[in-house]
Amino acid sequence: MPGKLGRTTEQRLAILRNQASQLLWYGRIETTASRAKELRPYVEKIITKAINTYDDVVEYEVVAKDKKGKEIKSTAVKDGPKKLAARRAIMAKTYDLQEIKAFNEKKSEYKARTAKVQHPLMEKLFNEIAPKYAQRKEEVGQGGGYTRIYLLGQRRGDGAEVAVIELI
Repeated sequence: MPGKLGRTTEQRLAILRNQASQLLWYGRIETTASRAKELRPYVEKIITKAINTYDDVVEYEVVAKDKKGKEIKSTAVKDGPKKLAARRAIMAKTYDLQEIKAFNEKKSEYKARTAKVQHPLMEKLFNEIAPKYAQRKEEVGQGGGYTRIYLLGQRRGDGAEVAVIELI
C-alpha cells in the first residue's frame, strides 16, 4: 500500500504538485525518500502524457491586413485537440512556474525573452522534455523510467531518510 505521507489529501496533493513542478523545471530536487517514492509515478505519468501528444499540432493560414490595406498571408501553429487536452490535464497536476530573470540580464532583455511565453513550464515540458524522451523511447524501445532516485542517508536533526530524485 502506498504511503500517505502523514498528510490530508489536499496537503499531500499540494506537496506532489509542487515537487512535480520543481522537478520538471529544475530536473533534480532533494527531498525525503518517502516523498521521492510517491513523486516518481506522479511525474512519470505527466511525462508520458506529454510524450504521447507533443507532436499533435495544427497549422492554419492567417490573413491580416497591413496599414495600406494589403492582405498578408502567414502560417500559424496551434495545439491539436489531443495536445490541448493533455496540456490542460498536466496544468491541473502542476503549478505554473515563472521564468527567472538571469543574474546580469537587463529588465528589457528579460521581457523580450519571455514576451510570448505564457506558461513556461508547459513550454519546457512539451518543447524540451517530451521530444528528448520520445527519441529515447524510439532508440531504446523503452517507455517509462524517466526518473532516478538516489538515497543520500539520514538528515541531521530529525533523522529522515533523504533522497535526490532527478530526470534521467
